[in-house]
Amino acid sequence: RLMKQGVEIYDADSCYIEPTVRIETGTRLLPGTMLKGNSIIRSGSVIGPWSVIENAEIGERSVINASQVYNSKVAADVQVGPYAHLRDGAQLGRGVKIGNFVEVKNSTLGENTWASPLSYLGDAEIGERCNFGCGTVTVNYDRVEKHKTTVEDEAFIGCNSSLIAPLHIGKGAYIAAGTTVTKDVEPDSLVIGRVRQTVKKEWAKDHKVKEKK
Repeated sequence: RLMKQGVEIYDADSCYIEPTVRIETGTRLLPGTMLKGNSIIRSGSVIGPWSVIENAEIGERSVINASQVYNSKVAADVQVGPYAHLRDGAQLGRGVKIGNFVEVKNSTLGENTWASPLSYLGDAEIGERCNFGCGTVTVNYDRVEKHKTTVEDEAFIGCNSSLIAPLHIGKGAYIAAGTTVTKDVEPDSLVIGRVRQTVKKEWAKDHKVKEKK
């Protein structure tokens, strides 16, 4: 029935679609796709290969590549994956890009914000045109309660940064790579919170273990 209505299904034998799912004309379903619950797949989107979507809305022309989306909302022209995970309450604005091995939970990402590989964004409100380098973590849980991270428009978060919630990062701020941020950041500021590099010349040569003959 879906194929007759204009939905492209590349391998019907490997796709699983529950009858409660709504799929618009012009959608492409690649092999291994699983669509469950009250999901809505808008026109022009590409789902798969090997993607799971449950109780989520996927906007027009968005791509969900080898990823899982649960109880979330994805706007138009979004790219997710491969191997990304959108958990309960994730809301992605138009043009957002979520890279491989990125997890988003209970967070809102504004238009044209990018999160590169290997990052966790949880309990966060993130503005437009922000960039998250790989290895960024919102540290949201203190073993008792979850805390919120707010990042305003056009902030740049360097690789391997830890944002210790509760935290507010102002518009246009820069967080240097490898920084642990524990205090609010004013707009257009640069934050560097890492140990200064020390070089001890020829230390390795003097401390090498002597090989036994």
